[in-house]
Formats: sequence, structure tokens, C-alpha cells
Amino acid sequence: MSAAKGFTDSFANGRAAGSFAGAEAAGEEPTLFRVRLAPHRSLDQRGFRIVMLIVAAVSLVCGTAFLMMGAWPVFGVFGLDVLAIYIAFRMSFRSARAREEITVTPSLIEVRKIDPRGTADEARMNPLWTRLDKEFHEDYGLQRLSLTSRGAPVVVGGFLHTQQREELAQGLDRALAQAKRGVVRSQP
Repeated sequence: MSAAKGFTDSFANGRAAGSFAGAEAAGEEPTLFRVRLAPHRSLDQRGFRIVMLIVAAVSLVCGTAFLMMGAWPVFGVFGLDVLAIYIAFRMSFRSARAREEITVTPSLIEVRKIDPRGTADEARMNPLWTRLDKEFHEDYGLQRLSLTSRGAPVVVGGFLHTQQREELAQGLDRALAQAKRGVVRSQP
């Protein structure tokens, strides 16, 4: 669930985080839903170092054995394997820097996507004219989730696991329904 750490931060007992009364007092709109999504990586930097040390040690031992048998080109191939594994992990860590931030208020949906290089792409939509599209696969569940407004879909949670994508869909469904019903504000 660490891929969607924002789920735990966004909800308290099923309600969106944020105080409606505090928002009204400040003259701001209440936040119906807010989540920050990040891709999950089970291997941290410490684990990466350990894995690379093990791979390098095994490759060195095996490569040395082949070198002693006179098959010196194999030693180099073992070195290339270590390099390939290192590059693959680095690419994986780089792609893990991507983020998505989704905020729903009664009058605005903001989707901010930050790619691994740090470039941000923002989409703003009116919740009254936005629908949540879901693409299901019979065997694999929810495969694609998008917010569509004015015919332009914005895919959200593309890097999430199916179950996490379904949780995101439920939260967005509740927030959109609440925005379309209207927020009841108390009079001072």
C-alpha cells in the first residue's frame, strides 16, 4: 500500500481529510478528496547495495573460475551482466520519482502529474462536467482509470496495482458525487 501513501493521509474513517468548518472560516473551499500517488518500489537504496554486492561477488567468483580454466572471455561477460543489472535498477529507481497529485473541491478537480525528470503537467476540470471512466478486464479487474471532461481523458493511477486503482476509483467516485450534490455549508 506504500504506492498510495496518500490514501491513508486523505481519509479519516471514510471521510476526506480537511475540516469543512476551518475552510469556510478562511473563505476557502473545502477539500473533498486529496491524494498523492507514487510508484511502489520494494527495494530501497540499502537493499539495492546489498543485492549488487551479492551479484558482483557471485559474478566475480564464477568469472574467476572460468578465467582459471582458460575461458577468459566469460569473465568479461560476467562483468557485463553486473553492469546490465545495475543499469536496470537505476532505471527503475529513476521511474519511481514520478508522482501524481489529485485534489477535488466542489468547483475544481486538479490533477498534477510529475514525471521522473520533475516536469509537471497539470489538468484542471469542473467536477460537475467530469466523469470517471473505468476500463475493466474480466480476469484482471480495473485496468485503466481516467477523469474525462470536455472529451479529453486524463489517465490517473496508471502505475498503481489493480486493488489500489480500485480504492482510488472509490475515493474519486465519492468525491465527484459529493461535488455534484453540492456541499452544505453552515451559516454563521
